[in-house]
Amino acid sequence: ERDREVVLLASFLFEDEVREEAPAVLRKLKSLGVKKLAMYSGDRKSVVKRQAQTLGIDRYEGELLPQCKLKHLEDDIAAKRRNRSVAFVGDGINDAPALSIADVGIAMGAIGSDAAVEAADMVLMRDELSAIPEALEISRKTKRVAIENISLALGLKAAVVVLSFFGLGGMWAAIFADVGVTLICIVNSFRITRGSKLDWRYAGE
Repeated sequence: ERDREVVLLASFLFEDEVREEAPAVLRKLKSLGVKKLAMYSGDRKSVVKRQAQTLGIDRYEGELLPQCKLKHLEDDIAAKRRNRSVAFVGDGINDAPALSIADVGIAMGAIGSDAAVEAADMVLMRDELSAIPEALEISRKTKRVAIENISLALGLKAAVVVLSFFGLGGMWAAIFADVGVTLICIVNSFRITRGSKLDWRYAGE
């Protein structure tokens, strides 16, 4: 048996394929003002390099352990410009440390591990990459609507106070400045999720 010749009959190589929507999603993120895209992966360097170059990703690193991902992310956070934020997207147990220290940790909750979901600031329950730029657009819209609501509430209340000094503001004006403005702000806030497919759930639940 020792003299028998060993013949290799076959060899197999398995690797993840790039999702079809990935190029369009990355272009969308760039159009929304994302300055730098990076890929930090535990996969083989050759695979990571090929996929990153195909997608046009600015920086990529492969064969990383969890602590290595954490170190790269810490470097990105330290090097960021003022008024900029660093977001990290992940779904595995190895991504949990990086998700916890990023300015915005985003977990793909539909396929993500419990550790990733617990560590993230935001959990996307739809297993589609398109949910990432959509979440960015909604967050910006939320900020705009919040500023609108605050400005509207303060402006109308100030107007009622001024009218009251001249004896022109009665009880109904005061009620409108309180309850009426609140209802207007609530209705205005409905604009935030109009047309959105995101499933809104708090990550801590």
